[in-house]
Amino acid sequence: MTVDVLTHDEETAEAPATTEAPATDVPAAEATTVTESASPAASEDSAPAEPAAEEAPKPKRGRPKGAAAASTAKKTRTVELILTVTGTADGEWQAELKNGSKWVAKGLEIPAAAVSRAAKELHSDLSGPIDEVINQAREAQAAKVAALEAELEKAKQALAELDA
Repeated sequence: MTVDVLTHDEETAEAPATTEAPATDVPAAEATTVTESASPAASEDSAPAEPAAEEAPKPKRGRPKGAAAASTAKKTRTVELILTVTGTADGEWQAELKNGSKWVAKGLEIPAAAVSRAAKELHSDLSGPIDEVINQAREAQAAKVAALEAELEKAKQALAELDA
């Protein structure tokens, strides 16, 4: 947008394209108007960005200097940690943690409830299969407890018969 100053004589010739300033105590010959002219810069702003892309300078070869180089370096650094969680049919869980090629922890016992909570926190696709394994182990342990209680009851009866 550009601002042009016109005198009263020029203003009357271009009356439809101008917006008059508010009336003041200034004589009519010294009155000014503000017009918006369609300059080449204004038309380039409203045009699509395709021509500007063609005129853009080609990037220089090599590593970028300044802040861009520092931010890309931080984005490319990764840490490789491998967490392995192993469960048995009896419901015993163990964890191992490896940092690169070095073992950080090995053979740590973990409660099944903690494994289930961690899986739910990570992702629902992980928690479903892990909960199924935990439920199967729970059912197996419940069956084992029932069998042991029945055996204990038989042993108590045999002891009572021997005492009689």
